Amino acid sequence: MIKIAIAGVGNCASALIQGLHYYGGDAAPDCAGLMHADIGGWRPSDIDIVAAFDIDVRKVGRPLREAVFAPPNCALVFCPDLPRASVKVSMAPLLDGVAEHMADYPDHQAFRPSAEPPVDVAAVLKASGAQVLLSYLPVGSEAAARHYAQACLDAGVAFINCAPVFIASDPAWAARFKAAGLPILGDDIKSQLGATIVHRMLSRLFGERGVVIDRTYQLNTGGNTDFLNMLARERLRSKKISKTRAVTSQIAQDIAADNVHIGPSDYVPWQKDNKICFIRIEGRGFGDVPLEMDLKLSVQDSPNSAGVVIDLIRLARVARDQGLGGPIEAPCAYYMKHPPQQMNDETARSLTAEFIRQAQRQAETV
Repeated sequence: MIKIAIAGVGNCASALIQGLHYYGGDAAPDCAGLMHADIGGWRPSDIDIVAAFDIDVRKVGRPLREAVFAPPNCALVFCPDLPRASVKVSMAPLLDGVAEHMADYPDHQAFRPSAEPPVDVAAVLKASGAQVLLSYLPVGSEAAARHYAQACLDAGVAFINCAPVFIASDPAWAARFKAAGLPILGDDIKSQLGATIVHRMLSRLFGERGVVIDRTYQLNTGGNTDFLNMLARERLRSKKISKTRAVTSQIAQDIAADNVHIGPSDYVPWQKDNKICFIRIEGRGFGDVPLEMDLKLSVQDSPNSAGVVIDLIRLARVARDQGLGGPIEAPCAYYMKHPPQQMNDETARSLTAEFIRQAQRQAETV
């Protein structure tokens, strides 16, 4: 089994945990929604959650199978009957995990911190036998993200950083994980088919077809707590950097900062976990003749994330089994917005596929 711990029992955790049960057993290689049914001999049914951390009074102390459906979670329920398990949600250190303005909203929207004393995260990781920690912390949780990264180093646990806090892409943190012989995958997860990956591919397509991009924007609206949290604009610095670099890294020519706007735009409560993205690209083709493109993409945000994380967990275990430490560069580039090294998606996908093939060959010889 791959024993994992989850930091942040929000919508993304809800979608992932539902998915682990949905794809339980021997999911076929062509099973809809999975990018890879098998990675290094590991299937979704091999993932076992042994610990979970949150700060909300409606989740702390409750069984994980109940906490994932507690407010303010609003992810689409596609697998309501989760199996019984002994894991209960532990109270995490609060640190900067919640924006102050969240207290101004009704219970079904905002976080309500528990009065329980926080646990020692590293101690819980050790006691649970966790091999991988998955961080689903909110945007702007800089101190909290680093706290969990340090706990991984202290407990000897691999780290998957889905949040837009720069850890895997920070040379100092990367060096510490490499020295400890622990894999780290980050930073800031791309959705399976979301705004960032679509915008990247279109930007690259323009360049490959000889069209110069002059201006582009990406506007996103949603109604989950992630978008509510991001109303605190001071928490958005790393998120905007991450999303912007993910796209501009695919544009062949230099483009002035004033001509690019990429980032969360507004919170629309009734959208719940539905994320709507508007992408516009303005460019010039043959003879400098203007060309414009507008696109609308509507997705369920949290399952879109889980479709990637279910791969990353298995990749982290494969890397750990191979004795690899530090950022695993190809998967980071393929699955993350702000990896240590940006690559075009075709290259990152090819290198990740080769990494998986090598893991498969090793699994077959054991």
